[in-house]
Amino acid sequence: MASAVARRLNDSPFARWTVLIIVATAMMMGYFVNDVMSPLETLLELPREQGGLGWTPADYGFFSGSSGLINVFLLMLFFSGLILDRMGIRFTGILACSLMVIGTLVKFYAVTTPFPASTFAFFGTELSVSAAWASLGFAIFGVGYEMTGITVSKAMVRWFTGHELALAMGIQLAMARLGTAAALSISAPIARHFSLPTPLLVSLAFLLIGLLAFLVFCVMDKRLDAELSETIETSATSEAAETSDEFRWSDIGMTLRNPGFWLITLFCVLFYSAVSPFLKFSTKLMILKYGVDADIAGIFSSIAPFGTMLLTPLFGAVYDRHGKGVTLIITGAAMLAFVHFGFSLPIHGSAVAITLMVVLSIGYSLAPAALWPCVPKIIPLKCLGTAYSMIFFIQNFGRAIIPMLVGRANETDPSYTTSMLIFGFTALGAVLVAVAMLYIDRRKGYGLQLPNISKQ
Repeated sequence: MASAVARRLNDSPFARWTVLIIVATAMMMGYFVNDVMSPLETLLELPREQGGLGWTPADYGFFSGSSGLINVFLLMLFFSGLILDRMGIRFTGILACSLMVIGTLVKFYAVTTPFPASTFAFFGTELSVSAAWASLGFAIFGVGYEMTGITVSKAMVRWFTGHELALAMGIQLAMARLGTAAALSISAPIARHFSLPTPLLVSLAFLLIGLLAFLVFCVMDKRLDAELSETIETSATSEAAETSDEFRWSDIGMTLRNPGFWLITLFCVLFYSAVSPFLKFSTKLMILKYGVDADIAGIFSSIAPFGTMLLTPLFGAVYDRHGKGVTLIITGAAMLAFVHFGFSLPIHGSAVAITLMVVLSIGYSLAPAALWPCVPKIIPLKCLGTAYSMIFFIQNFGRAIIPMLVGRANETDPSYTTSMLIFGFTALGAVLVAVAMLYIDRRKGYGLQLPNISKQ
């Protein structure tokens, strides 16, 4: 009975594409805020009398990795998946958006308060007080940010399975990259022409828009459940039944015993550790190594997310119709490794930087376009939220550790050679894991190389 309802919902193009636009808008706003301070590294490191906060490169590196602290060390990301599978998409989405607002408010407090010139010791790291507060806010924001990601992913699978799943996830990712690209492009000019806290005020406004968008989805989703319950058993159609009655704690063990799950997880750790942290450091890289003007350096960095806006849906559509998902993943990871090793070479000039960022945008589109639609091929929908949360939970180890390593490396090697080699070998590890994924798919028959659109 539940599958019948799923078919009726999936067969309504208006319903599923409206859901996509609404929930992807909430996710896009979160992505904007996640990277809004990335182009501000040079401003943050200026003395206070010059409009900065007097941060050190280590301060900024710790802040950049702090978004995963609560998720990783307090296991919040793992619990986020359990909340999603037990409480449903609507409840979890509202909670996630609210946490992003709270975390951003704390960051705003950190950059607007004149703290004393003292340091705060945290796990052997000496941080300025403002960096410590900003890191706390980013950590709270990170809980909501990652919770939003798994919630939107499960919503996409629920509405698009059997239809244009990879295309829908590609459009969702494209809208998220639009948020990242906008943050990288406009954050520094706004801060330079107004003040350092101004981009965070813009962020708060965007997050409120995202929260309102998700509330619209909740109303729509509840109405759909109410309409369907008039003709079909409520227990089989409601989200509560789907998440509470079907999910079992034993499903966690089933997921952990799945070799495909572990390969996808390890790939995510390596691939995203070589992309997301790099974008946080790329603006300063463009300024110092390639001589790009500080006002437009963020635009260079935004080439990658802007490129993914166009290419990810395209590659998703290719996967939907023609398959070869793991092949796309391998190719994307290999291109990423090529880019980072290219940035480590003693070659200068803005043309080199632009070329490498364009190649990065292609690789950054290829792999995710095929990766996320592969997950529901190996994990049942009833425990998909928990699976996504475990993937993101483990992934956050890399996203928390790599920026801290790179921040320290940049203090000893300001040429960025060492840090680019760190990123390059991380991406190379992702290539090897993707090759193993192809092997295990042939052994287990997950169907990762098969098209997503069902032939009816």
